[in-house]
Amino acid sequence: MAAGSVSSAMRRSVSAQMPPEVAYSLTPLGRERVSYLCGPAEWIARAQDIMAAQERSMTAAVDPETLAAARAGDAESFERLVGGHRRELYAHCYRMLGSVQDAEDALQETLLGAWRGLAGFEGRSSLRAWLYRIGTNACLRMLERRPRRMVSMEYGPPLDDVDNLGEIVPGRVWLEPWPDDPADHYTRRESVELAFVAALQHLPATQRAVLILREVLEFSAAETARALDTTPASVNSALQRARKAIEERVPPVTQQDELDALGDEGRRELVGAFVAAWERADVPALLELLARDARFTMPPLPAWFDGRDAVERFLRRRVFATGWRLVPIQANGQLAFACYQRREDRWRLGAVNVLSLRGGRITEIAGFLDPGVFRCFGLPSELDH
Repeated sequence: MAAGSVSSAMRRSVSAQMPPEVAYSLTPLGRERVSYLCGPAEWIARAQDIMAAQERSMTAAVDPETLAAARAGDAESFERLVGGHRRELYAHCYRMLGSVQDAEDALQETLLGAWRGLAGFEGRSSLRAWLYRIGTNACLRMLERRPRRMVSMEYGPPLDDVDNLGEIVPGRVWLEPWPDDPADHYTRRESVELAFVAALQHLPATQRAVLILREVLEFSAAETARALDTTPASVNSALQRARKAIEERVPPVTQQDELDALGDEGRRELVGAFVAAWERADVPALLELLARDARFTMPPLPAWFDGRDAVERFLRRRVFATGWRLVPIQANGQLAFACYQRREDRWRLGAVNVLSLRGGRITEIAGFLDPGVFRCFGLPSELDH
């Protein structure tokens, strides 16, 4: 079955069991979605509005009247209870599952579970901890029946032949990118970086949950133990093993530190140079931006190219057979681009490219080609110009 088809079916099934207002609220970004193509002033103003609303919602104590109304089936009251937690829960499900599409399913299962189980919420823990218990266990159930998401380097060896990129590998196979949002003030950017999320997928499911709950979300050992129906001692033991495994897989310098080292001006220069070179099909200029060991991946195609020379052959022979327009966005706390390809006199969305950096040079261009990923980013399918 094609990627995304199961997600769509689950969304329709789950939403049908709930009032329309609640079903709509299951959309990960709800009505608060901010277009990546809006201007800076609109971005900042909208982000400030969203952050203020979410901060109020996440820190406020549960209002007894709102809780009672939600228990009685009032959809608006339920939304007031959970709305400020939705995006944070969505990010949690993404870290656990490595897929924005699977994360949508898990988020909906979480909110459906909260809707059905609200009568059992007695207030002994915070609403946030209670929701994370439901969400974490929804993810653990999904992980029991779904394979581990992987990156191209784990699927097979690099290619030398640029004329044969292989057949699309369908299904729940590939790690997917995460659409950054200006309201993600609570999200530690390094906790959604591609390398970190890819490393998480190698952990046993319970260790993965422990590491995220303890290290990323900063729940106590006791809270984490309650969420997982285990003991604090077991949580601490799992955390030690998980830390060691992650340290062996992630780069020594995070992408956030790489971007900070560039500074605002350096980031603008790199983005401008990359866009200009790509839109001009200027391969030499692009190569100047790449590290010698740079990689180019393109899931759901299995092909990937390792080293600047191999990437150069691929760019010259395949990528620039058509024209491109690039729109800077952000994904996984990293520099990224919505890439529009010239087809039949129209600019149509063809890829989301996410860059990884080291020392100011690009070490990986991860090109995601799945239309299901495009939908999760809320990007227009075509450019007007």
